Amino acid sequence: MSTLKLDTQFKSVQSQVSPEEWQARVELAACYRLVDLYDMSDLIYNHITLKIPGTEHLLINLYGLLYKEITASSLAKIDIDGNILSKPDTDYGINKSGYVIHGAIHQARSDVNSVIHTHTRAGMAVSSMACGLLPMTQTSMRFVGHMGYHDFQGPAIDLKERESLVHDLGAHDAMVLRNHGLLTCGATVQQAFNTMYQLELSCRAQVDVMAAKTDMVLPGQDVLEKTAHLYQPGTRRPYGVLEWPSLIRRLEAESAHSTYPRYDS
Repeated sequence: MSTLKLDTQFKSVQSQVSPEEWQARVELAACYRLVDLYDMSDLIYNHITLKIPGTEHLLINLYGLLYKEITASSLAKIDIDGNILSKPDTDYGINKSGYVIHGAIHQARSDVNSVIHTHTRAGMAVSSMACGLLPMTQTSMRFVGHMGYHDFQGPAIDLKERESLVHDLGAHDAMVLRNHGLLTCGATVQQAFNTMYQLELSCRAQVDVMAAKTDMVLPGQDVLEKTAHLYQPGTRRPYGVLEWPSLIRRLEAESAHSTYPRYDS
């Protein structure tokens, strides 16, 4: 009886890839760690993808690792159809729904280089509410008129779902997957993470307020539209880029006390 090779000590691939790919790997691994650090991970499930600059190839996590175990060298490289081009010498593979969801968006949106999908407690709660995300905080107002909704069709393993996924996302950078979870995307992994963080925070606040069973105060439509406009990437700045170095500093501090391999290894 054969023994599966499921260790998590991966050899560095830095010398085997281009500087651009290595930088993408480091940034993506950092994003995985940050999603875990900010309590948005779900055991070994979900995915974050990043396109390798100058290619149509994507980087994605191995199916079987915790987000806090992801390193730059542990990431798998796949094409837009989900074919594995390279991965560490391990029996871990990739989760099919990773490229069904992510591949569809990467293929349809040339402006998108990174996609994040989560199953958080608050995200799943709001995804199951008929009202959807309410514009009850400045944070959630960011998404007014700038977020899609996609009805649940079962676990995302059917390629036929790609067309409706892309249609429901439209030109937005955020989407609520009904009865499922949350999805964000962006021109950079930094922007995609910031959008996900804000969307998650919005969901947590909504669940808290609704649990309090008190009347809500919602601003007028003109204020909602103005606020949403001010938070769009092209209005003032691409949110996530300025914030990223501070997040990396926190990640470095956490890594100094962790027994897990460094994210940039």
